[in-house]
Amino acid sequence: MAKIHYNWVDFNIPTEIIKKHKNLIDLVLNTESMDNEERQYWFEIMSSMTVEQIDRLFDILDTERKKLLELEKKYQEEIKQLNEKQLIEWQEFQAKKSREKIMKEEWAEKWGDAEDILAWLDDL
Repeated sequence: MAKIHYNWVDFNIPTEIIKKHKNLIDLVLNTESMDNEERQYWFEIMSSMTVEQIDRLFDILDTERKKLLELEKKYQEEIKQLNEKQLIEWQEFQAKKSREKIMKEEWAEKWGDAEDILAWLDDL
C-alpha cells in the first residue's frame, strides 16, 4: 500500500505554529493514524495547547513513526527471506526438470523412443 505524503499547503496551519513546531507538523502530516480532518483539528488547536501537551503529542507521533519503521524493516527482511526461499525452490524444481529431460533423452538415445521399445517388447 502506497503511503500518501501531505504537504503543508494542503492544510490551514497558523504561521506561528509553522515557526514553532515544524517537526511536529511533519509528524502530523505523515502519521497513518489520522485522517485529514483530524490533522486539521490538531493544527487548529496547537496554538492553545500547553508545552507539555505539545511535547506529549510529539512523543506519541514520534514513537508511532519509529515503531512503524521497525515493523517495516522487520517485514522487509522476512519478505526478502521468503523470496530467497522461493527462488531456491524454483531453481531446484527447474534443475529436477532438466535432469528428467536429460535422462529421457539419454534413455531415448540408448533404447529408442517409446514406440521402438513397445515394438521390441512385441517381438519378444
